[in-house]
Amino acid sequence: MKLIIQIPCYNEEKTLPCTIKDLPKEIPGIDKIEYLIINDGSTDKTVEVARKLGVHHIISFPNNRGLAKVFMAGIDACLRLGADIIVNTDGDNQYNGHDIKKLVKPILEGKAEVVVGDRQTDKIEHFSPLKKKLQKLGSWVVRLASRSNVIDTTSGFRAYSRDAAMKLNVISEYTYTLETIIEAGRKKTAIENVQIRTNEKLRDSRLFKSIWGYIKKSASTIIRIYSMYRPLKVFLTLGVIAFLLGFTIGIRYLYFFFNGQGNGHIQSLILASILVTTGFQLGVFGLLADAISAIRKINDEMLYRIKRLEYDKVDKVYEENGYIDRKLNYLFHELAAAKEEKIKKVR
Repeated sequence: MKLIIQIPCYNEEKTLPCTIKDLPKEIPGIDKIEYLIINDGSTDKTVEVARKLGVHHIISFPNNRGLAKVFMAGIDACLRLGADIIVNTDGDNQYNGHDIKKLVKPILEGKAEVVVGDRQTDKIEHFSPLKKKLQKLGSWVVRLASRSNVIDTTSGFRAYSRDAAMKLNVISEYTYTLETIIEAGRKKTAIENVQIRTNEKLRDSRLFKSIWGYIKKSASTIIRIYSMYRPLKVFLTLGVIAFLLGFTIGIRYLYFFFNGQGNGHIQSLILASILVTTGFQLGVFGLLADAISAIRKINDEMLYRIKRLEYDKVDKVYEENGYIDRKLNYLFHELAAAKEEKIKKVR
């Protein structure tokens, strides 16, 4: 069983040593633990520091591509490196690395495919009261959208089984946290929550400059992803609302018309026509979007099967290479022993 801990990094030369220091060197049930750094176009000495700290694998982008792209690049690399379990943590030492043991336990026990660390945001001292309330509200909205039980939906401290990681498809360029929860929930992936500890704040978040900016981007992400998985419900709901508003305004116009006051309410007739037509069109769009969503599900399944073939092939190559290395090592020792035996006979 191989665990790879991936760490997205952007200018983390000061915080990376603390992060690496807390990572576990061994975990019961895990045979091998490796670290992977995804350098998102850092302009400092993040890569040099990672090498000095003995990080096993380093991926570097020439420019900053954003957290979502970096996260998926890490997942792809971990799968190609033969990871059975993938843990994602942050390079700013926000999460307590010792809790990785708790994070992977449900996967090792076969109880979950995805495990999300619950930061217990009410206990985080550097979170303002407003931020705590917004975190709770946002998590509640995501739970409704995903039909999952995730408590802390914006937590980046997560563990994925190999199979669950292969099913990840992130479209957003902003962040992966909300999208992957909605995606996993809608695919009925087994998700568990684990309470984790957080460390003292070392720097401000670079993901958003203001709370309202974060709310705006998060809301658009939730609506977009939910619409992708439940388009018929979204468009039909909007269509019914528009149709009912138009129908109500139309009834109002007819009331005035039969009372001889129709000439003064032509605007109501125009508005009613527009709303009824819009409602009908939204319903048609919903049917078309639902058909597209069905095709997307088929594409997701095909992509998953292609990934399995591709990554399993990589695993097979690694296994064959390992077998060759062991066989060469065996032959080397056999030849050395034969040579030593020959020398003894000559003497």
